[in-house]
Amino acid sequence: MNTKILLAEDEPKLAANIRETLTDSGFDVQVAFDGTVAERLYKSNDYQLVILDVNLPYKNGFELCKLFRQQNKDIPIIMLTALGELDDKILAFDAGADDYLVKPFHFQELLARIQVFLKRSVQHTALEEKIMVADLQIDLLEKKARRGGKDIELTMREFSLLELLAQANGRVVSKVEIAEKVWDVNFDTGTNTIEVYISFLRNKIDKPFDRKLIHTKPGFGYYLKDVSA
Repeated sequence: MNTKILLAEDEPKLAANIRETLTDSGFDVQVAFDGTVAERLYKSNDYQLVILDVNLPYKNGFELCKLFRQQNKDIPIIMLTALGELDDKILAFDAGADDYLVKPFHFQELLARIQVFLKRSVQHTALEEKIMVADLQIDLLEKKARRGGKDIELTMREFSLLELLAQANGRVVSKVEIAEKVWDVNFDTGTNTIEVYISFLRNKIDKPFDRKLIHTKPGFGYYLKDVSA
């Protein structure tokens, strides 16, 4: 059975080009030209990945992303937009998006990112099933995190970043390594996207608790460690 992808894009020519590229790669792509149709299709189908344009009629991509994420916390969501401002990226990530592409983009770059997400969602061969750092429990197979007995809701990208830091076993992980292993594409480490995600993780993992586990080594990178131990 082909992998099903929902594409919500209101520019007919761009939607047709994306659909053709993905269909040629073996994906089953269904297109919605506005937010209400996208929502209806999502509720009535089982998709493995969603591509959302931000500026959709009737219901925009941010709204849909939040809705889809509430219904399925694991489905990969990639957002497309002509806007390149940092605030828009933060809005996309905050809504639950796993990735963000600014138009115009190369279709092969979109395809590469899709393949990474789908590979990650069906393949996990970690030797350990769970990692404990202080009172933080990371379940690598179930892709869940708990701290202090409370579940922590993470997007796929946030969990991948947390997993990388946890598996480093206290070692400092550089931005270059994070870009290569979490994004898996040619990633511009000159942007502050990684810092934004680290901030997201800190807000969820550390902020509600007295003991901080995510640390920065200026000029080198980030590490996950209980420094009080």
